[in-house]
This record gives sequence, structure tokens and C-alpha cells, in this order.
Amino acid sequence: MKIKVRNKTYDQVMALPRPPHKAPRKPMLLFRLLLWALSLPSVLLCRVKFRRHGMEQLGKEPCMILMNHSCFLDLKMASVLFSDRPFQIVCTSDGFVGKAWLMRLLGCIPTQKFVSDLALVRDIRHALQENRCSVLMYPEASYSFDGTATPLPESVGKMLKMLRVPLVTVITHGAFSHDPLYNGLQLRKVDVSADVTYLLTPEQIKSMSVEEINEKLREVFSFDNFAWQQENRICIDEPFRADGLERVLYKCPHCGAEGVTVGKGVELRCGSCGQVYVLDEYGKLQAENGKFDHVPHWYSWERECVRKELEAGTYRMEAQVEICAVVDYKAVYRVGEGVLVHDAEGFHLTGCDGKLDYHQSPMSSYGLYADYFWYELGDMVCIGDKDCLYYCFPREGGDPVAKTRLAAEELYRLKKQQTEKVKA
Repeated sequence: MKIKVRNKTYDQVMALPRPPHKAPRKPMLLFRLLLWALSLPSVLLCRVKFRRHGMEQLGKEPCMILMNHSCFLDLKMASVLFSDRPFQIVCTSDGFVGKAWLMRLLGCIPTQKFVSDLALVRDIRHALQENRCSVLMYPEASYSFDGTATPLPESVGKMLKMLRVPLVTVITHGAFSHDPLYNGLQLRKVDVSADVTYLLTPEQIKSMSVEEINEKLREVFSFDNFAWQQENRICIDEPFRADGLERVLYKCPHCGAEGVTVGKGVELRCGSCGQVYVLDEYGKLQAENGKFDHVPHWYSWERECVRKELEAGTYRMEAQVEICAVVDYKAVYRVGEGVLVHDAEGFHLTGCDGKLDYHQSPMSSYGLYADYFWYELGDMVCIGDKDCLYYCFPREGGDPVAKTRLAAEELYRLKKQQTEKVKA
């Protein structure tokens, strides 16, 4: 999938009017049927099976639907699964670029990932109460890099307390294996399933604390797609299954070099020490004298390394980047080049012939919007605020996207712990 891109100067983009806020529009039946028809072939091709748990409790009343996020197939599955009820989808604002009219007719609700959006809860409430529609939301906000759950915002529990509607969860199995983000949109032949659960009644939500709700959600959104593949003996024998794996496993556990591993075919090779790992048909890493045999364990080790750098005060990422900006729904604007720095003080983006100088504090968000091959433009890191989002595309290799996302998550945790200690 591609996106509309225009070349403009930074000053021209900053002078553009911002789109006015619009209340969510109830999806038209014609467009609901169209979305179902377009989604059904992919769902049938993946032989998707839905396992329903307690769903007989749900009538025609609107509900909140929380679904894990593995790949674009998620939306198609939801469109087929909930075709019998009108529902609206909370989606990233860049999904509206070049097609805002269509997205609104489909009932989509735009929001900015990892940016404080006070209007979002009002929009969700409008969809539930005024439009009498269910609302589908991906609380993880970003695709999983390593096939495990990404952090959930603490605000979800508070939002559910305010909405007072039934809560349904959808957890997929095999969607990540079918189309892992690192693999460059190369689809694998994998049967997909999903557990669809009526998790909490409005009465249960009312009686629970925010922390109790969040803990319940953390239990549900706890999964490991590589472990699932191995436990169920799911054979993925495509010869490209390790392509792009260096995007996730960027640090060699043998020599410590970063940004020199290369995933190609079925192998991941370190360009510094020459260590080779093979990703076998069941998602397990095989290597002579290997340090890891499980992709998420390697990724967790990288997280630990990043945290140690942060604690020691040695972490710093600096990359030459191409900069695109999004300020409306008309286009992604290519505004020039610059330098993106990330350290203990947060993000600092400069460029566009000295006109751009943007700072973002570590506590601005619990996570980071980062993606691979974003709309076929490249791997990117997105920062910004409600006025402007900056999409930064590293140009010097080294695959810094995963490390930067890990660092943003760990830096937020560290700063939060420090703040809580001061308050105590």
C-alpha cells in the first residue's frame, strides 16, 4: 500500500491550515458491505477460524472491541467477524491521507499514535452513544516487532470505566506468522485463527478499579507468536523467512556489534564476527555455539542492553534522516533532510536548512511510533505533536528503528520510576 507524497518547503507546510475536528460518522451499510466483500478473500485464503468465548452474552448493544495488532490482515478479519453489527475503527491519522472522505464513510476515527489526544475518548463515546456503533481499537497502537505483545497504555482502563459498555477482545494466532512486519510484506502460507471473548460486562467494569482492568488486559494481551508456532508445529518453509530479520535482531550477542547483522533467505549473519543463525521452518534459531534459539529472547536481551546504556548514561542515537511531515489529510509532505538525535533528554530533530528545531521529552509518551517499509517509503521513526507529525527515515543503514523504539519505552519507564521515587 502506498501513500500520497508531495514535495514542499518546511515553511509552506507549517503555513497550511489544520483540518477541523469532525465527529465520527456512522458507517454506511453500502460501505460496510464493500469492506466485507474486499476482506473476505484474504480471510478465506488464510482459512481463518474464529473461536468464540461467551459471545452469546452480547446482544445488539454497542460494545468496545480491543484487538491485538500483527498485520493488515487484522482489519480484514474484524470486517468479516463483525459484519453483522455496525462498528467504527480507531485508526492512525496517516491512514486518512489522500482518502479522508472514504475513511469517514467507512466510519473510521482518526487519532495520532503516541500523541495525547483528548478528543479521542469523546469521539469513541459519540460513536457508541450517538451512532449506536461498536468501536474497534488496537490498544497496542503499533505492530509487534518480535511477535510478542507491545506495552498497553495505562489510560485504557480509565477509558473503559468512562464508557460503561461491554468489552470484547480479539487475540489472533498466526497473523504475525503470516505477515511479520520485518519480512518486507512477503506473505507466508499460514492458517490463522482468533479467540473472540466477551471479557467484561459493564457491571464488572464498574465494580473493578482501573488497575484491575489494566491487569486483566495485560493477561489477555500476553502472547508469543514464535512460541505459538513452535508449540503447534506450524511449518513455514518459505525460503525468504529470515529476510529483514536484522531489523529486529540488530545486535550480535557474540561480538556486540550493532547494525551489521543481515537477514537473507533463511539465515541471519553478523557482518563483524561472521556468526550465522538459521531460522528453521518452525521459527527456531539454529546455530553452532548459539547464544539464543528464540527470537523474542534475543529481542529481550537487546532491551536489557539498551536499558543498561540508559542507566549508565551512554545511550545515544544520531542519524541522518529524510523528513516528511503530516499536518492534514491531503498528503505526506517531504520537507527536506536533517538529523534525529535520541538520548536521555528525549528526541531532538533539526534540519530543513535550519528552520526545523523540534524537541520531544522522554515523558511525552510511553511508546514510539516506529515502522518498517512504511507505505513502501522506508523504515521510519515518527515523533511530533497534535500540530505536526514528523516521519523520519534513516539514510545511513544500521537499522536504528528497533533500538530507538526499545530506548523510548525503557526511557519512559526509567523517568516514571524516578518521578514516583521523588513523590514518595
